[in-house]
Amino acid sequence: MSYLLYTNADWVQLVARLILGIIFFAHGAQKMLGWFQGPGLKKSIQMLTEHIHVPAAFAFLAIAAEFFGGLGLIVGLLSRVDAAGILVIMVVAIVLVHGRHGLFLNWFGDRKGHGYEYHLLALALALVIIVRGSGAMSLDHFLSNVIFK
Repeated sequence: MSYLLYTNADWVQLVARLILGIIFFAHGAQKMLGWFQGPGLKKSIQMLTEHIHVPAAFAFLAIAAEFFGGLGLIVGLLSRVDAAGILVIMVVAIVLVHGRHGLFLNWFGDRKGHGYEYHLLALALALVIIVRGSGAMSLDHFLSNVIFK
């Protein structure tokens, strides 16, 4: 447990954690709760099962990992686990959907689908958090340095 929580007070890790957490919390809230003009849980699971052929249980786990993992990253609680969940989601998204569309996003709408450049950036941020931990101003830092010390 101490390895999962251990982190130093690095501000770079804080920035990486907050950016990744805010983005994935927002995406998860769209899918889970229908916030930010999102489809909500039922339609999100339906889309993932019908169009991408992901089993419903895995679709729910992915949505939950985005929502709760994003929230966990924002507060810095079990950030390595949160980031690992996001890393898996991004790898699966590249393999099942975005890999065939090349690197670049479809900024101009002239191609079918988006590439995986966004996913690589999310992977890089997740990897920083998995390797280095939550950083400054995180519950992980508080717990590992105050409670478990």
